[in-house]
Amino acid sequence: MNTSRSHGVGPGRRTVVVAAGTASVAAVLAACGNSKESSGSSTAEPSAHTTAATPTATTGGGTVLADTAEIPEGGGKIFADRHVVVTQPKAGEFKAFSSTCTHQGCTVSRVADGTIDCPCHGSKFNAATGAVVHGPATRPLPAKRITVAGGSIALTP
Repeated sequence: MNTSRSHGVGPGRRTVVVAAGTASVAAVLAACGNSKESSGSSTAEPSAHTTAATPTATTGGGTVLADTAEIPEGGGKIFADRHVVVTQPKAGEFKAFSSTCTHQGCTVSRVADGTIDCPCHGSKFNAATGAVVHGPATRPLPAKRITVAGGSIALTP
């Protein structure tokens, strides 16, 4: 005797419920997860200054991130693979911060108009200090140690 039921062609109720739940989780993760895009100056599209997946060189002072000429004055560059954003608030002054937003862990996506911006919920941080300029984040971006020598910027341990 066959006890299985067949109600026609198509997915069963369990399949539909599981698929809907999976889609909901994926949507939440996409909205609050890490963005892997990198960007540069305030005039560039977000993908215009994407960095290489690996650092270019190492020195006794750390891993070389970029040449100083690559960091626009008044702007910055995000190194998503190294979890750092480097800014140049004034000519010759370089700062580095974590590229992970302190609100919910998204990766910041651009440096523009004196701020480091998070795409997930709109938090903005001062490009010179890392301080919160606009929430929902309440804590500043942590500073990262860099050395600037010979026209190169290195992330130091």
